[in-house]
Amino acid sequence: MKKFLQVTGWLAQGFNWLAGVSLTFLLGLTVLDVVLRGFKQPIVGTYELVGFAGAIVIGFSLPYTSWCRGHVYVDFLLSKLNRRVRQVVNCLTRLASLAIFFLSGWRLMAYGSDLKRLGEVSLTLQLPFYPVAWGLGLSCWLVCLIFVADLVKIFRGGYE
Repeated sequence: MKKFLQVTGWLAQGFNWLAGVSLTFLLGLTVLDVVLRGFKQPIVGTYELVGFAGAIVIGFSLPYTSWCRGHVYVDFLLSKLNRRVRQVVNCLTRLASLAIFFLSGWRLMAYGSDLKRLGEVSLTLQLPFYPVAWGLGLSCWLVCLIFVADLVKIFRGGYE
């Protein structure tokens, strides 16, 4: 089980690294486009590329944020409860989140397949949409693995 937790953490860090690369690209492209617009030479397709990169930044940063529990977490009420009740609440929220992210990943993968089948591409650069949808679907499924890892930690007593 320790190996499962290590691999899950490593995958989350890898996706976070890709989100960071995408954010760096997004920022660099935006700055360069603004500068070039001053010289009447804007970069063609910037809007599309920023949209793709933004989706990757948000979607690929979710697993690591979930792994580190870096999301907004209101535990004022939960901290007043005893440890056993907190574990039950944590299990229930992880199971509900697992279901939501599994279904989201499944639908994103199906949507990506539809986009590929239909040949949907961006307007200016003619870039296909389906790789982004599939990447976001994989990211959702990685979040599911992280919730399973959280459940393992809860049952082992090492979550809090």
